[in-house]
Amino acid sequence: MAPPQRCPLCRQTFFCGRGHVYSRKHQRQLKGALERLLPQVEAARKAVRAAQVERYVPEHDRCCWCPCCGCEVRKHLSHGNLTVLHGGLLEHLASPEHKKATNKFWWENKANAQMKEKFLISPQDYARFKKSMVKGLDSYEEKEDEVIKEMAAQIREVEQSRQEVVRSVLEPQAEPDPEEGSSASGGWKATNGHVASSSQQVSHLDLQRVPELDWMETGQHLTFIGHQDTPGVGNIHSGKFLSTIAMSAR
Repeated sequence: MAPPQRCPLCRQTFFCGRGHVYSRKHQRQLKGALERLLPQVEAARKAVRAAQVERYVPEHDRCCWCPCCGCEVRKHLSHGNLTVLHGGLLEHLASPEHKKATNKFWWENKANAQMKEKFLISPQDYARFKKSMVKGLDSYEEKEDEVIKEMAAQIREVEQSRQEVVRSVLEPQAEPDPEEGSSASGGWKATNGHVASSSQQVSHLDLQRVPELDWMETGQHLTFIGHQDTPGVGNIHSGKFLSTIAMSAR
């Protein structure tokens, strides 16, 4: 009796020896496992000549199952805040460990030999991928610089708009119309001129109404004719009081 053997693809233990790998069930499981990995390998091959670099997001930590090695492999290659798409899977497919495990897997499971090369990456292809990865990083940096410049321009535009709003609030709301200001000034001047003219006319009329006195004419002099006594009229400041004092003295 053959010793029991564990089949990782079928997840069962068999006692029929190597005959299990030829069974329909095993071949069906083998085909399904390879078909699940093949689309991801083909997508990784497209990145050999044109590596894509993106900003890191948690989704880039996803892994895929490699049936040849029996382990999970990270699909993308991340470092810091940057991610090279399909870089992790390409690195794994080009490793000597994967090539050795693939040869063993194909022999143990009696897989189609023509499909084995589809799951391997040659060292030449991987070197080509590394060159394209360098170009992708340079292109990403240029795009980031452009994005930064655009953001800076937007920030300056917003700041300029804010300053204009503040300036419009601080400045007077309405400026006087030059035409209105000139007309108002002209009206004010006309009014003042009218008032001044009226004042001059009144002053001229007043001067004309003042009677002209003969004794104020030029060339005439005043003559003192003595104190004039008016009988019965007088006070301390008049001649009557002085005449009374003189008569008493006599």
